[in-house]
Amino acid sequence: MTAQMPRGAIPAPRSELAGAEPYRPRADAAVFVPSGPFPRPNHELAAATAYRAHDGAPESFLTWPVRISSWAVGGAYDSHWAEEAFAKACAEPRVFVADDVVRRAARQCGSSNFAAFMYTHGFQVERRSYLSGPFNSVDWTNPAVLHSAIASGGAVKIGVASAGLHSGPHGRVTPGTSGWATCGLQAGEPEDHCAGLCGYGTLGVLVDLFERRGVQVEVPPGMPTGVCYAMFTSGSIGIIDRQSLMNITGEAWVRTPTTIVRDLDEQGAGRGA
Repeated sequence: MTAQMPRGAIPAPRSELAGAEPYRPRADAAVFVPSGPFPRPNHELAAATAYRAHDGAPESFLTWPVRISSWAVGGAYDSHWAEEAFAKACAEPRVFVADDVVRRAARQCGSSNFAAFMYTHGFQVERRSYLSGPFNSVDWTNPAVLHSAIASGGAVKIGVASAGLHSGPHGRVTPGTSGWATCGLQAGEPEDHCAGLCGYGTLGVLVDLFERRGVQVEVPPGMPTGVCYAMFTSGSIGIIDRQSLMNITGEAWVRTPTTIVRDLDEQGAGRGA
């Protein structure tokens, strides 16, 4: 990785903070809380452990959830919890977490540290806890890093500005119905929403991969044909072009691993390793 020069007079972009190696004064580092509805402060993003890309990420990739839902829980953190349940449905062992389980977990977590809750308690289904591994920040502006994170983790959690997703002039999200596509989203809106990335590839390749899942994509006129991304939001999966994704994203995170399964009858059940 190319070393970046520390700044002050000109702030470093958030993607550089996400990709930088943090200083660790001691081993017992804090568990950071990925966000989306509310952006993580710059100093917390800089202090999180950065994800390092692995060799061999495929040229294109798409994972699909075993089942999909809106996972609505009410309150300000709906998208936060929905993405977490979506990731569990995408990554092995690909478990579907029912809406009532998500709502119960949200109530139990309350206003406490979300990442710590998912690391120690998680979603509890039929005497098992489905936990999340530690969260690593991802430099979403680096294609090699982002593609590696998606392909290895099954889903990357992103914080985005949602303003144009449902009202964009070039395609828009259709809540609850997969197959939408959008492009031409502009930068400058505040980050206020959590979404998930589960695939990447050129537009034509992604459209074909969606069709293999039985989903027809409605591509808006003029959509760029280069690298695009499969994105989960509002109970649906669609396609967003790379420039739009760059314009609306303010942070990205990958769980390592996405899912840890613990038997609740085990001593110390629900504690991630």
